[in-house]
Amino acid sequence: MNGKTFDSSYERGAASVGQTGQGRLIAGIDKGILGMCVNEKRKVTVPPHLAYGSLGAGDVVPPDSTLVFDLMLLDMWNKADLVVTETVSSPQDCKRSVKRTDFVRYHFNGTLLDGTPFDSSYNKGQTHDSLVGEGWLIKGMDEGLLGMCVGETRNIIIPPFLAYGEKGSGKEIPSQATLVFNVLLADLHNPKDDITVENQVMPESCVRKSVAGDYMRYHYNGTFLNGVTFDTSYRRNNTYNTYIGMGYVISGMDKGLQGVCIGERRRVTLPPHMAYGEQGAGKDIPGSAVLVFDIHVIDFHNPKDTVEVHVTHKPEVCNLTSDVDDLIHYHYNCSLLDGTRLFSSSDYDNLQDTVLGADKVIDGLDESLRGMCVGERRTVIIPPHLGHGEKGATGVPGSAVLHFELELMDLQKGVPEGYLFVWVEDAPLELFQALDINQNGEVPIEEFGEFIMLQVAEGKGRMKPGMDPDEIIADMFRNQDRNKDGVIVAEELKLKVEEDKERMHEEL
Repeated sequence: MNGKTFDSSYERGAASVGQTGQGRLIAGIDKGILGMCVNEKRKVTVPPHLAYGSLGAGDVVPPDSTLVFDLMLLDMWNKADLVVTETVSSPQDCKRSVKRTDFVRYHFNGTLLDGTPFDSSYNKGQTHDSLVGEGWLIKGMDEGLLGMCVGETRNIIIPPFLAYGEKGSGKEIPSQATLVFNVLLADLHNPKDDITVENQVMPESCVRKSVAGDYMRYHYNGTFLNGVTFDTSYRRNNTYNTYIGMGYVISGMDKGLQGVCIGERRRVTLPPHMAYGEQGAGKDIPGSAVLVFDIHVIDFHNPKDTVEVHVTHKPEVCNLTSDVDDLIHYHYNCSLLDGTRLFSSSDYDNLQDTVLGADKVIDGLDESLRGMCVGERRTVIIPPHLGHGEKGATGVPGSAVLHFELELMDLQKGVPEGYLFVWVEDAPLELFQALDINQNGEVPIEEFGEFIMLQVAEGKGRMKPGMDPDEIIADMFRNQDRNKDGVIVAEELKLKVEEDKERMHEEL
């Protein structure tokens, strides 16, 4: 009562621990501490008969001393206590909650019951990751996490006998401390999980589904289970292009991209053992993270694919069909398989034209335009290895499958490469006499041209289409006028077929 200090837990640096109502405390403290709340401060004056009585306590407390205690309650618990959980906030949609043997990633702030912080995952900048119910966590946390949903925030109060007990943990958690955790569940999976596919939006028509070995172009948004985006192809404005089922992408995506249709949308959820595992990927994807991909399949093909041709209209009368070396005029519309328009002949004043087999258009289109009748219409699917390849072209993405609508408008039969004129019928047996119209033994260019034009007009011969007839005749005449004297004589005249045979014989 004279103010002299005889004991202090502050000086010892450790709180006093005791059990009330069991005779382990002096009677006055046993009574005086009842009804206190954590963090409550109370002054308790204890008369001698409720303290150390007439005996006192050694040299410290004299006999018949009235004692004054300034108390502050830091913690309290009972052997009958259970783990107490309180949901602070929860997501609207909870498809799955924590069960024993699940693996969880969670953020937490940990405090003692009086509010003193002892640990925080936020300060470490990473989640706490653990199996549940397998002894990796203190028993109270194992119990407190059960039933939580991803995105849920929960307060968990754990009595010391379900935490670190009498030993405590390091300097931060004292003996017999009740622990309070504010937990935010970031992620949840089970080591036995497979990928899940949901939210599928199928195209109206699906003639083929992807298989291992196909090459696919797709857009995606990649998020964690809590909805935070870690990557998206849309931001780069480029599809992600890869072979599937061959190990070029993480195993869960390899599996999730098989069996899809062109134009399909789906959500694929990958457990970490089918994604980036315990190591994660760079700064964006932490270890043991479940990944969610919202995918839109733009197109896919197989390196073994050929051109797909579908005839949508064929005229009743078809006497001629297009072939290699023919000059054709045609209409076309070109688009991607998702309907994105690329090019159209209607954008130009004139029809599109090409000589088939002359390497003037992409291989797949050249092939698609063969065997057509004038007036015929086709739709054509061209894989990229027969289109613009991996690099693409101006306005055409790399590795894009192309869709063409074709209509053949005009057809001029061609001549083989290296020829300017071919005979449709057999050439005259006495060709020079037929050329020498005035029978003077010499054929000038005028006479030569008149003869060639007559053969074409009568359908007996054909000039190379797409070239000026006068240029063709002049070129043919120069080839036959071997001494360059302006006329052709019988000794100079040779058919190109004969010249080719002679050249081959010489080479042999």
